[in-house]
Amino acid sequence: MRQFSEPFLSDRYYHVFNRAVGNEQMFNEPENYRYFLEKLKEHILPIADIFSYSFLPNHFHLFVRIKPINIIEEKFQLSKIKEQQQKYDISRSLFISEQFGNWCNGYTKAFNKKYNRKGKLFMDNLNRRLIDSYAYYSKIIHYIHANAAQHKLCRDVESWSYSSYHSIINNSAPWIAGNEVLDGLGE
Repeated sequence: MRQFSEPFLSDRYYHVFNRAVGNEQMFNEPENYRYFLEKLKEHILPIADIFSYSFLPNHFHLFVRIKPINIIEEKFQLSKIKEQQQKYDISRSLFISEQFGNWCNGYTKAFNKKYNRKGKLFMDNLNRRLIDSYAYYSKIIHYIHANAAQHKLCRDVESWSYSSYHSIINNSAPWIAGNEVLDGLGE
């Protein structure tokens, strides 16, 4: 398992997570969760396949696979920034990181406006871990979906409304790579 500050690389799987600052809540009402999910689809789907997510009152978890770089380049016309290969690889990773930042920052601005608050909502760094083994792949899917129950926010995985669990089981959200999740778990 590799640690947090690695660059995002295409065709790699990541556990991405962050939390609210201090004792703040990221979500005060169901509409907040819905809006955060819409922003996730807007900013992250163009650069990553989403395997699972869970949003809790003060933190979130995602399991994603960064899309192949040619798809990202085509979508955002990034080929214009080619220079030396090393600089190009760095700018690719920074671009992907910026998309995650745009997701969280966009949500923070809307949240601050709605609740008449100021300042940052999330911890400084978006945390990520490279998922580099089948064991971690299997573990992270369970961990993400069981997180709310583990924090005693609900009685079991099926009871939490703000995760991808039901979408995967019911195949009801085509934007989630649910079939791949189930295939990866041997279903």
